[in-house]
Amino acid sequence: MKFKILLALIFVNLLHAQKFYFPKAAVTDSSILEKQLPVLASELMTQKPLLKLKEQNKANFLDNLFRLEMVSKDYKKSITTLSEHRNEFADHNMVGNRFIAHEVYSLAKLIEKRDNVTFQIALQKAFDEKYKTLSDKMLVRLGLIFDGDVNSLRKTFKKSIDKQKDKDSIDYPSALALCKSYLNYKVYASIKPQIMQLLAKKDQEKFIIETKDLKTKNGNTLTITIVRKKENKAPLPVVLTNNIYAGPIDVLFGKRAAIYNYVGAVVNTRGKRNSNDENNPFENESQDLYEVIDWVSKQPWSNGKVGMIGGSYLGFSQWAAVKKLHPALKTIVPQVAVGIGIDYPAQNNIFMSYMLQWIKYVTNNKLTDEADFNNFPKWDSINTAWYKSGKSFRALDTISGQPNKIFQRWLDHPGYDEYWQKMVPYKEDFANINIPILTTTGYYDDDQIGALSYFKSHHLYNKNANHYLVIGPYDHGGAQSFGYTTVSGNRIDPVARISIDDLAFSWFDYILKNGKKPDLLKDKINFQVMNTNSWKHVPTLEKMHTSTIKFYLQDHKDIPSVFTQSPNKTFTKQIVDFKNRDQKESYRLVSKKDSVKVTNSVYFESEVLDKDLIISGNLSGFFNVSINKKDFDTDTYLYQIQPDGKPFLLSTHIVRASYAKDNAVRQLLEPGKVEQIPIKNSMFMSKKIEKGSKLVLLVGVNKNPSWQINYGTGKDVSDETIKDANEPLEIKWYNDSYVEIPIYNE
Repeated sequence: MKFKILLALIFVNLLHAQKFYFPKAAVTDSSILEKQLPVLASELMTQKPLLKLKEQNKANFLDNLFRLEMVSKDYKKSITTLSEHRNEFADHNMVGNRFIAHEVYSLAKLIEKRDNVTFQIALQKAFDEKYKTLSDKMLVRLGLIFDGDVNSLRKTFKKSIDKQKDKDSIDYPSALALCKSYLNYKVYASIKPQIMQLLAKKDQEKFIIETKDLKTKNGNTLTITIVRKKENKAPLPVVLTNNIYAGPIDVLFGKRAAIYNYVGAVVNTRGKRNSNDENNPFENESQDLYEVIDWVSKQPWSNGKVGMIGGSYLGFSQWAAVKKLHPALKTIVPQVAVGIGIDYPAQNNIFMSYMLQWIKYVTNNKLTDEADFNNFPKWDSINTAWYKSGKSFRALDTISGQPNKIFQRWLDHPGYDEYWQKMVPYKEDFANINIPILTTTGYYDDDQIGALSYFKSHHLYNKNANHYLVIGPYDHGGAQSFGYTTVSGNRIDPVARISIDDLAFSWFDYILKNGKKPDLLKDKINFQVMNTNSWKHVPTLEKMHTSTIKFYLQDHKDIPSVFTQSPNKTFTKQIVDFKNRDQKESYRLVSKKDSVKVTNSVYFESEVLDKDLIISGNLSGFFNVSINKKDFDTDTYLYQIQPDGKPFLLSTHIVRASYAKDNAVRQLLEPGKVEQIPIKNSMFMSKKIEKGSKLVLLVGVNKNPSWQINYGTGKDVSDETIKDANEPLEIKWYNDSYVEIPIYNE
């Protein structure tokens, strides 16, 4: 391990040791800067780090290359590289076209020179030329693509150039960052004003866009945006989205529905846009949406049928809407839906630091506070400051600079109590939901647990639930828009690279327009088996696997297999000192080149697998433990160590031990007594594991700045401080504990 770290440090030092001439006058003289940057970019394109990246990650290589070509003013080459990048990044044009702004800029520069015209004239020609080549589905996204935050980009560029003050040279990483930040600022500052005007004109030609304020019966104001295609004269079904993220995306969502030949309606939550009401996220959707659905269903452009769509908070909103089901609501398509109180703001009853960052994002103003939310160094420093201070989790908002009553109110409900239950259907409520539903989520989706909790409850309480699930190798963004080519650095199978938009609106056609059921929906559960380039279709989640294997917490060196229970009961002892806030991260080599993080974890490794197997479903099982405190938070990771030695994260699980049996009722552990902790609500995954692989199981204790810290006193964890740490936590992980791994046999 030390050798690996040493090699990495040598490589980083070599990168920084490599210097390029860059005159200090360029910092203050823009004319010198404009002359020097193309020279610098040309030099960077020939350097080994960039060429090495071509072998390691072609998409990232192309991403850097086209930017350097633009800075060096080789616009023709940059367009060719962008085309190659688009093909590498995605099989369809949704993701691949995210650099249209850069392409239009390069086209304009070529036209400016070719036709000897002003840049403004060239830009209009370039825009018109590119616009004609794009599909309607792509056109609706152009507003977001061209709407770069010029002020933010300018600040980023200024930070990069200011680092060169009083220096006559620049190292490779700094030079690359400078070129990229300069280019982003240059592109958007040069084209945004004119392009946004051109887009607005195009929208006026194609759509009718209206914004209205609705008054609810209790006097609240909600702003709603309605988008219709001009060519559609007859009443149509309405596709409604409830959006807390008020801003340009409202029109985008409306236009998205319109181009699929629906009326798009996007309503903002209380306190957003034109509403002066109090903004309390999640609390009022069920009440407000009933009235919104009633209103849109009765408008002259509506045929009386309403469907809903949206992801994350917007997915949660649909479940809130069906708690009291309006007759006009015929279907919902919740995507990566937040499981309020289940996976957010706490996952399996452990509150996350991110919740405060998100609260401020949606409540700081009437739209969204992008600058604050995306200031990751700021939030990292806040979370680290809290962690280092040893103060209670309740102090996080004060440490951030301002107390927050929403944050505090959420912390007052550590169990899944009535506060959370009243926001969405709960238990028997699901029996009354008899409309067809399509849920989408992904193996890498942060809200997968929430999305599946609704799905499972619906089928549990309604035996006739007409509810379909599509799950594949998608992250939080991919499962609500379109499948990427890579996720978490891993290339996904071509068959998985689908447009979730197309799937969703095919579903709407099926339900709202008596169309054909989408081909992918061959059964209630439709899941993509990674590494097989195939989809499988089964009637229930339980059928995602046909058998299981038990991975016992034991060293297979002492017994032939971790998959066979030892006849001798033993335990592995782990000690975690909650007082230690300067703990260095620890890693364990799993091959000559690769390692996995094992901080606060115990490592168990299987023997080499002698045949292929498909892991499909989620982890279950039990931990039999005894501890010297009343509570702790478990943290579990299952890895595949591939035949080439590279680790691949398959599933994770985190839970507060005292809530593991019942997420609504806390049951403290008895110190010194062997207790059983069930494993529920872990992350689903479906992947073929090749022969020659090993499985690695890490079990341990959650202790990091991203989550609450459970000191084990039995008090409300939000109120505990480092003074409650006392002696280190001592855990005995007994070897009859096992993680049950689901296996799918063809």
